[in-house]
Amino acid sequence: MANLVIVESPTKSKTIGRFLGKNYTVKASMGHLRDLPKSQFGVDVDHDFEPKYINIRGKGDLIKELKTLAKKADKIYLATDPDREGEAIAWHLGYLLGVDPESNCRISFHEITPHAVKEAIKHPSAIDMDKVDAQQTRRILDRIVGYKLSPLLWRKIAKGLSAGRVQSVAVKIICDRQKEIDAFEPQEYWTSSVTLTEDKPSQKFTAEVTKKEGKKLVIHNEEEARTVTKELLNQPYAVVSSTVKDRIRRPVAPFTTSSLQQEAVKRLNFTTKKTMMLAQQLYEGITLEKRTPVGLITYMRTDSVHLASVAVTEIRDYIGSAYGDAYLPKKANVYSSRKNAQEAHEAIRPTSVMRTPDEVAPYLERDQLRLYRLIWERTVSCQMAPSVSEVTTLTISGGPYELRASGSVVKFDGFLTLMDKKELAGEKTKKVPHLKEGTPLTLLSVDDAIQHFTEPPAYFTEATLVKELEEKGIGRPSTYATIIQTILSRGYVAKEAKKVMPTELGMTTIDLLTQYFPNLIDVPFSAHMESELDAISEHKTKKETVLKEFYGPFEKELEIADREIPVKPQEVIVSDVKCEKCGRMMVVKTGRHGKFLACPGFPECRNTKPYYEKIGVACPLCGHDLIVRKTKTGRTFYGCSHYPECHFTSWDKPINETCPLCGHIMLEAVQRGGKVVHHCSNPECPNSGAKKSGPKKVSAKAAYVETEGSTEKTVKKAAAKKTTAKKTAVRKTATAKTIGTKKTAAANKTASAKKSASTKKTAVKKMGKE
Repeated sequence: MANLVIVESPTKSKTIGRFLGKNYTVKASMGHLRDLPKSQFGVDVDHDFEPKYINIRGKGDLIKELKTLAKKADKIYLATDPDREGEAIAWHLGYLLGVDPESNCRISFHEITPHAVKEAIKHPSAIDMDKVDAQQTRRILDRIVGYKLSPLLWRKIAKGLSAGRVQSVAVKIICDRQKEIDAFEPQEYWTSSVTLTEDKPSQKFTAEVTKKEGKKLVIHNEEEARTVTKELLNQPYAVVSSTVKDRIRRPVAPFTTSSLQQEAVKRLNFTTKKTMMLAQQLYEGITLEKRTPVGLITYMRTDSVHLASVAVTEIRDYIGSAYGDAYLPKKANVYSSRKNAQEAHEAIRPTSVMRTPDEVAPYLERDQLRLYRLIWERTVSCQMAPSVSEVTTLTISGGPYELRASGSVVKFDGFLTLMDKKELAGEKTKKVPHLKEGTPLTLLSVDDAIQHFTEPPAYFTEATLVKELEEKGIGRPSTYATIIQTILSRGYVAKEAKKVMPTELGMTTIDLLTQYFPNLIDVPFSAHMESELDAISEHKTKKETVLKEFYGPFEKELEIADREIPVKPQEVIVSDVKCEKCGRMMVVKTGRHGKFLACPGFPECRNTKPYYEKIGVACPLCGHDLIVRKTKTGRTFYGCSHYPECHFTSWDKPINETCPLCGHIMLEAVQRGGKVVHHCSNPECPNSGAKKSGPKKVSAKAAYVETEGSTEKTVKKAAAKKTTAKKTAVRKTATAKTIGTKKTAAANKTASAKKSASTKKTAVKKMGKE
């Protein structure tokens, strides 16, 4: 055997092995082979924070095999991933195999293709000890926080808790957002608009009221809305000014780790963990035609938007041949990376843009293909010409009121022809006619004034949390998925649908850390630590200096906290479940993975059971208790405690009410902005589906009738035609049954309910699979 190449994963080793041929043996290290011990601190604080590394348990046979192969090899190449973690793995491998880190043993590549791998073999280098030191510093910092702070939380709050240096800051960001939402007080406001035309009703357009007597119009309540609506009925309308401009929309940069995770969450509904797992598979190699594995994308852990010149040339050639010269800019589009980005890396892109999604589709699983298509389209579009839309804006007078109408028509779709067909179609429908100044307009109708409420800050999703972490400089792109997965698994935050929100445990822990460890939990301080790690990797500072600066203040805070934090008494919650082994009533305990039932006879009796939270509602099918359950992805749903005998499940929370129309159990749904609505669980019932009462509306007729002092009967008749938000779904249905003219609407509701039933059944089946 001539040469030994060591990579991290088996898939990667198979792909590279086919490129290099018989003179090379390619083996996988399966990640790290050495690490700090789990059973002890493993850091000598008194001797420059010297770490104590041991071989990871269970990898003894693999280490022995690699040592045997290394003794026979003429040359050893360490080909781990091209980042700090990969550099550290290479250093540990060198230590175990007796490879001098200063020798030319290290090879790295950002795409797994024959050319990239063979070029890397031709230009080996020494291990970058600055990157190794940066990784070691991060590892030691995390060990200090985890092994010094976690025991304090066990003693003071509850056993099983743990604190992480970066994870705690992420939880604080989520808790701070929750406090903003809780403190938010919605403000009511209304908007009013009219429908106008120059001469033909078929060429109508809508204009929104913006000012009154030269001042910005703010409509605070329903009474003011009725007044405005009435006054708009009798005004002369004319065009005051008209502008037509071209709006140029440029394509966005190719993907970084962060932007890929955000787009995959928003467009594909992937978790960040799933996104990185699929990207890893596409990077390491997929077997295509002729049974040849090849990496389909470049390295997926990067914060750079740089594209290699060879790749740009290939992309431009493809655009010219596939879309024509009109879609190809005269010069290549260039994008700037954010500060501190590693420009030696590339953006995430296909290794060859000529491998279109349709071409590789037969060889990819469904989700692999969806992610590859997302990356391929983003990469091609970033080198396409911008789109051009013609934007028409009309300023209109209506007596004391000023109105505004705006619309756009796409003149040239540019990169949108590839990226956003739905958005492109939407822009084409927003038309406003070109009218000259002074053109009189005819009022066709005064549209309903619509009630709005200001909304609180939105809950974080995985996508927006990744964006927030990146903007604040918390962690690195490669760590975002791990951070989110860790705080979810430890119970500090939970996911409801797509919303990420703190649990009671998370709020309690963060309040304590904020009080006693202000530096640790401080966002700017954490961002500063990330900059210090970057400085180590760039040989601008030493790891010992950074560790000493952190440990001194942290040790003092730890002493004060241990002395001042009172021990929280652990409340004993006795359940109604009897231990079948000893007959005692089991109690609720909290562990690392959440609550569970345990026998109070421990250690004589070690019986444990899962803990299910009851919601106080009986199952409508069998009468047993309904409980809160979780899918494999952490999504909350509600099911029968008698499962699998009973299969009742619901995404929305059942409540102790029955539908007045059909008698089935009612469900509770929370809409955007925290609005709670109730609906029937029976999909055949007209009252099924989350009934959205929607905003209040004030019609022109209702406003006119009321302000002119018509009889009470006339006012009620006008109001019935435009039902307000105060009327519940039940009253709507009752009214529809008693009014003959509403028969058609009732029939439409029934058809809609049947369609909703089919959708709900599909959702229940999907829930069961999860």
